[in-house]
Amino acid sequence: MIRRFLRARDLDIEKASAMLLKYLSWRRDFVPNGLISESEIQNHLAKNILNMQGFDKKGRPILVAFASRHKPSDGTLEDFKRFVVYCLDKICAKMPKGHEKFVYIGDLQGWGYSCSDIRAYLACLSILQDCFPERLGKLYIVHAPKLFMTVWKVVYPFIDDNTKKKIVFVENKNLTSTLLDEIDKSQLPDIYGGKLPLVPIQDC
Repeated sequence: MIRRFLRARDLDIEKASAMLLKYLSWRRDFVPNGLISESEIQNHLAKNILNMQGFDKKGRPILVAFASRHKPSDGTLEDFKRFVVYCLDKICAKMPKGHEKFVYIGDLQGWGYSCSDIRAYLACLSILQDCFPERLGKLYIVHAPKLFMTVWKVVYPFIDDNTKKKIVFVENKNLTSTLLDEIDKSQLPDIYGGKLPLVPIQDC
């Protein structure tokens, strides 16, 4: 954990220490029982927004999120934050020995303005960068409609430089070939031309 916080702050001990202390304080307040129970986030879990299946060629677990399944009316922002923390805790608990990072496929198929929730996106980004640093290995954004770029322009300035380097927008025509560069077909989710069915995060 300490190494991850150090890497997130370019090995600056003072900045990394401040970041770690802030995280510990946040964790104590936001997750007082040590974990987020599924009963607290049933609305989000029922939609199967986040799924997990397979590993990339580096041994990192693969996550697939369907952005169109989330809508601002699904609950409060605090509910969504609890869902994000639950998912990240679950992912970290399932991390293979010797690995710290995961691969994330953000699928925007069917996404529209009714799904747009900038506050939720920024909250998710803040939790990932500030509380789970150096966990993201790569983020593939697939099936992105043109209108999504309007929202992306708002979110992009809040993404730190280390995270920006890990983001890849994938064109539909190159989707399967791009993913196969990093993921063996036997480990690739079947909806992208692979062989594994997706499993909702709560069932992993």
